[in-house]
This record gives sequence, structure tokens and C-alpha cells, in this order.
Amino acid sequence: MLKPITGTWFEFHHHNLPEGKYWNHSCRMFTEAQWKTKIEEMASIGMKYVVLMASAMVYPDSCEAYFETDIYPMAKMSAADPMEAMFRAADRHGMKIFVGAGFYGFWQDTLRNMTDPEVTRRAFRAMEQLYARYGGHPSFYGWYLPDELGICPYYPHDFIRYTNLYTGYGKSFDPSLQVLIAPYGTNMLKADDRFVCQLEKLDCDIIAYQDEVGVRKSTPHETPAYYEALRKAHDKAGRAALWADMEVFEFEGEVYHSALIPAAMDRIDRQLRSISPYVDEILMYQYLGMFNKPGTTAFCGHPGSAQLYEAYAAWLREKF
Repeated sequence: MLKPITGTWFEFHHHNLPEGKYWNHSCRMFTEAQWKTKIEEMASIGMKYVVLMASAMVYPDSCEAYFETDIYPMAKMSAADPMEAMFRAADRHGMKIFVGAGFYGFWQDTLRNMTDPEVTRRAFRAMEQLYARYGGHPSFYGWYLPDELGICPYYPHDFIRYTNLYTGYGKSFDPSLQVLIAPYGTNMLKADDRFVCQLEKLDCDIIAYQDEVGVRKSTPHETPAYYEALRKAHDKAGRAALWADMEVFEFEGEVYHSALIPAAMDRIDRQLRSISPYVDEILMYQYLGMFNKPGTTAFCGHPGSAQLYEAYAAWLREKF
């Protein structure tokens, strides 16, 4: 059965600077009203889930937070509290937000972020402060763990340990909070009995596997086999829900070293058809930069993003 996109990743600043060429500067200038507008745009095309990529960002020579904290300095932005604006708008539209609980070390140093006690201490303090400040919002739905290691062909031990540790702490505030991970390596994983045993030990609520079409590791022709195998493994394990992290971008040039630009709607249609039969929900990476409602007062991203918004809205009207 064909499924629509029901959620998206979201950010206040894109971590990979070349990729964020078309929207990072604009987002720095957004007011609280403009951040609310972005959430309203997402709701207008059926987005129910928002995955906040990062509540803070660390580079080799700088660091910043997107909320008031004693861990890192507040980012220099026009909006005094962009996160509050995000939550208020999501509350109004009945949306659910997964709050980023990672990147409390240099975002590219993934293994250290998972294993360094000092990084963990910072992340846990951030989670405590985030929940104290924003946990009263109805839209505060859970946590997203952005630090990732590839599944090739199985989950690394350090990734399982990290996920279980953060899940335990994240649920200590409220056991009903949901924990989402979105690993890569979908085209390399081996969904056999050993993988099922790993799923049984992995303590999280939702796994949204990257389809890896945008990063040119897979094609819509190949992904049905990957997700069909995952469906069988998840059903056998009987634990985490199976979602998809579907990439709606292309690279302007070299993968990971050039700007992200919107993919064509016909490719996105093929992606949706390929994975819909096997997953519970489809999230996209990402609305910001790739989609803009025509006439929006909060435009950010590639000029073709307004055309993609219109094309997807028309697709929704036709199919649903």
C-alpha cells in the first residue's frame, strides 16, 4: 500500500557546511515567527513528526547550542529562542518532535562521541536541561540519537551500547518518551538471525533506516529487497518499529562535498513506491532546504524547492 511522507528531519543549522550552502545563512536570520512558519509549512503537507537533528553543534574550532545552556554558547541567530518557536508551532498543529540528543562532541568524530565519558556527560546534561525547559510541550515526543555508525553487515557493539545507554537516560525523565535512531548501511546489512538477535538487544522504539538513494549508494530499484528483509527481521525480533529515512535530495556536485538540492518528484515517487509496502512510517531528509511553500515568508534553500513543494502537494492530492 502506497504511503505518504509523514515526517521530516529539521535543523537550525546544517552540520555539513558545503551541503547547507543554500539555506544555512537564511536560517541564521530567521525570526521566531519565521521558524513557526516553517513548522506550519510542514504541517500543510501532512508532516506529523519532526526530527530535530541537533540541539547543539561542535566543530574542531567552534561550538554552539540552539537553546540556553551552560554547556556551549548560544548560537548567533536573529531568533532568541528558535526551539521554543518550533515547539509552540508543533503544539498548535498536533505534531510530535524527536529532540536531538547527540553531537556533543565534534559531529564527525562519531565513535568518540559514543564512547567518551565526557561527551556522554555533556549530552546527558543537555537532555536534562532540554526536558526541564521544553518537556511541558505536548509536542515533546522523544529523543533522536544522531551519532551513527554504519551497519556493515551488523550493528557495531559500540553503537548498541550507546543507544541502550542513551535510551535508558532519556526515558528516566518520562518512560513514555520515544527514542528514534536512523542508521546507515541499509544496502550492506545482513538481515539474518544474528541481526535479529541484535535487534532484540537494541533498546530503542523506532529505527528509520536510510534508503541512501540521495547519497548514491542505492536506487529505488534496489531498496524493496532491503526493506522486505528488514520487515521480516523486525517482525521476528518483535521490538523496534520499522520506519524509513527517505532521502529527497541530490548533490549539486561531489557527494558529501557539495550543496544539497531538491530531487525530482518522479524519483521521489519511485522511492515511495519501493519502500511503502514494508515500513510503518516514512520520514524524509529533509524538508528544510529541499521544500518551500510558494509565497512563504520563511524561504530557505535551493530555488527549485518551491517547485518540489508544489509537485509533492499535487502528488498528495492525486494519491490520497
